[in-house]
Amino acid sequence: MKKKSKLPPKTTKFFDDEERRLIESIENSYEEWVEVPNMKKKLEAARRIARNTLAKNARVNIRMNQNDLRGLKAKAAAEGMPYQTLLSCLVHKYVSGQVKLF
Repeated sequence: MKKKSKLPPKTTKFFDDEERRLIESIENSYEEWVEVPNMKKKLEAARRIARNTLAKNARVNIRMNQNDLRGLKAKAAAEGMPYQTLLSCLVHKYVSGQVKLF
């Protein structure tokens, strides 16, 4: 039996359609959601992977064009993050093959 949504359909602001579908799915279709076996082990494994992936354990000093740095800072500000984080993200994506330069 489906439960009635607790969220008002037209007044709730969602980040995007995916968020809306996810919330509606959680509230209306409990049959879709299943318990994960060994949840504690899987959660700890995911945390360990995240820690290793996100670890910032090396420092880098680079010299770059002042206009490029200014542009990098502007892009980072538009994304709401420090410019060092944006630069680190770009390097990571390049090294992991997610971004191609040539």
